[in-house]
Amino acid sequence: MKLQAGKNSITFTSFGVALVGDLYLPEGFDENKKYKAIVGASPFPQVKEQVLGTYGPEMAKRGFVFLGFDYLGMGDSPALSGEFKQSRYMFRLIENTWDAVSYLGTLSFVSEIYGMGVCQGGSIIASASITDHRIKKIATVSGMMASDAFQWTDKAMVNQMIAAANNSRQKIYETRKPDYVAPFGLNDEQSREDYIAVAGVMAEESYNYYGRDGIKGPKTIENFTNMHIGDQPMESLISIGEHYADKIVQPTLVVYGKDAPTAICSTAFIDKLTNEHEVLAVPEFGHVDFYYKPEAVKVSTDAVAAFFNK
Repeated sequence: MKLQAGKNSITFTSFGVALVGDLYLPEGFDENKKYKAIVGASPFPQVKEQVLGTYGPEMAKRGFVFLGFDYLGMGDSPALSGEFKQSRYMFRLIENTWDAVSYLGTLSFVSEIYGMGVCQGGSIIASASITDHRIKKIATVSGMMASDAFQWTDKAMVNQMIAAANNSRQKIYETRKPDYVAPFGLNDEQSREDYIAVAGVMAEESYNYYGRDGIKGPKTIENFTNMHIGDQPMESLISIGEHYADKIVQPTLVVYGKDAPTAICSTAFIDKLTNEHEVLAVPEFGHVDFYYKPEAVKVSTDAVAAFFNK
């Protein structure tokens, strides 16, 4: 396939199936030259047209090759035989990332490979890099690397989530049918007013992005839905990146909103890092601002580009 500057649709193999991705190439791309490449990792429960579709062109504009892709069972990528779509399981996301790195490694014009993750993508990239040293540097933006202080503080609530996930897994096994839920209480039909009235601290900014009328919600992104397979918390509540942070050897950049409710997910991770690392804590932006707001995306992409170019 002939690759050209801009967005290129590609596939690569993981778990024996073809995952679908977008490979963003810099202006004036020349396959005989060498470029630094980035594998992107997206927030839960996103598809490649959302955050990665925002960051891909921005990083290509800054001279990088950028790979955004749909994980197994998400977006345009198939589920495994006998399994169901919208099944974004954490351990598989890590292996999909390793295979994405392998794909980039086959491209003759790629010199070094870096990893960049946003929200849950931060946890994915941090976890993948622990034992994949083909990834030479990593950067996280609004990263959810540390789940203990954010997700496990209210153990009664966590145990309710686990009970629901366990029941869902049993139901799926017995019926051989998917059991879909709205992980954040947000479905594809709710109005802004209805959701904000019952949701938590990040309700408005979450709806502004993911809601029916949101900037990257199901009306805008055809292959996206807020509904997800019900047993997913059995994996997402396990944070590998946080507890293995001191094992990460790659230089690391952590960008986050200083006053965002999720800041602890970056700061607790930073506290455990023993490698060379840099931190950019930005007071004026919230967690979701870094997904799409031009002024926030410029801050994060400029910082990531500068870090990867050092």
